[in-house]
Amino acid sequence: MKALNVLLSAYACRPNMGSEPGVGWNTACEVANYEQVWVITRADNRSFIEAEMAANPRDKLQFIYCDIPWLMRWWCKPGQLLHYYFWQIVAYVTVRRLYQNLALDLVHHVTYVRYSTPSFLALLPIPLIWGAVGGGETAPAPFWQDFSWRGKLYEVARRLAHRVGELDPFTRMTVRRSALVRATTAATAERLRAIGATHPEVFPESALATAEIQALAQYPEPPHAPIRFISMARLLHWKGLHLGIQGFAQANLPASSEYWIFGEGPELDELTTLAQTLGVANRVKFWGRQPRLTTLQHLSQCHVLVHPSLHDSGGWVCVEAMAMGRPIICLDLGGPAEQVTAETGVLIAAQYPEQVVADLAKAFQHLALNAPLRRQMGLAGQARAQTVYSWESRGQHLADLYRNIVSRNCSTPNPSACSIAD
Repeated sequence: MKALNVLLSAYACRPNMGSEPGVGWNTACEVANYEQVWVITRADNRSFIEAEMAANPRDKLQFIYCDIPWLMRWWCKPGQLLHYYFWQIVAYVTVRRLYQNLALDLVHHVTYVRYSTPSFLALLPIPLIWGAVGGGETAPAPFWQDFSWRGKLYEVARRLAHRVGELDPFTRMTVRRSALVRATTAATAERLRAIGATHPEVFPESALATAEIQALAQYPEPPHAPIRFISMARLLHWKGLHLGIQGFAQANLPASSEYWIFGEGPELDELTTLAQTLGVANRVKFWGRQPRLTTLQHLSQCHVLVHPSLHDSGGWVCVEAMAMGRPIICLDLGGPAEQVTAETGVLIAAQYPEQVVADLAKAFQHLALNAPLRRQMGLAGQARAQTVYSWESRGQHLADLYRNIVSRNCSTPNPSACSIAD
């Protein structure tokens, strides 16, 4: 069977990294096992990619590098919204110039996973898969009362930026011309429907290599005592760690129980003060930011992952914890709510802060005192990580999806008139 010529748009794309750079890189590598792949990405990713490709060549994977004009770079830095927006325009112009020679069958926008910024590659006369894109998640209004003025300002600015993006006619054009629109969460799917997407699919961005899933599964279970809970996140207001500390303090736990928090950020002083005020400073330990391997080794010494984030699109740490066989306590919001099931952890409804703290305390207690349940949830999590969140299975899935969409769209020259059947 002849390979398809597929273009991936991956603004973030670097080897040996997690988060969005890892999404771009791993998607490209896995799809290249099945199809001929070109990846258009930022020029500053080039040195990282070429070093990896020199060490591990991939015959069906090629890269196209581009950047915005140099006169704009002094005020538009990579990773910023304006740089990302203008880069999308340059990417389209670059690909349009190469389009005939590449004989592309399909384009897939992979990163950034931002739903309110357009992909100008939708203007190409071939089917576009947009996403999964995210960002439609918001912290429920009752939780704003606990945010600092800085946190509230951030939330207002973030929401305003997305609403402005929704009004951009090019964003709506991207939705309209996509053969398939995918969202990382139900909340983002709702926002996409509001701007014209008729059948957005909810599909996770997070995944791990099968070898990594197998390696994480080899970590042994920790001793039954002392019971340890762990959070791994940037110390930001919307990560909800203040709720986790309050839930831990309120729970009726053995005196030896501990809560480990890994990460750094502007909320460190507030969180440290909160633990002291609640009388648990001797049991809540802040480890700061550690290398990933060190953090995973500490995760293996803990019994339960606590991830009380108020608006995550993804939640990579939840996948890592499942692969290691650790149950998860998280809020029923955003990406973690799509990843964690009743079989693999405890989902807490997010109605208002006092209710969340009380329910977190109950979940802390319940899992601390029930080793068989922790074991059962851990095994279910490992099975879910292997079947749903491996990059290898993701590559096969995407290759099948591409062929399905190309076959359904090949009879019409206008991608905006095409859609994949439900």
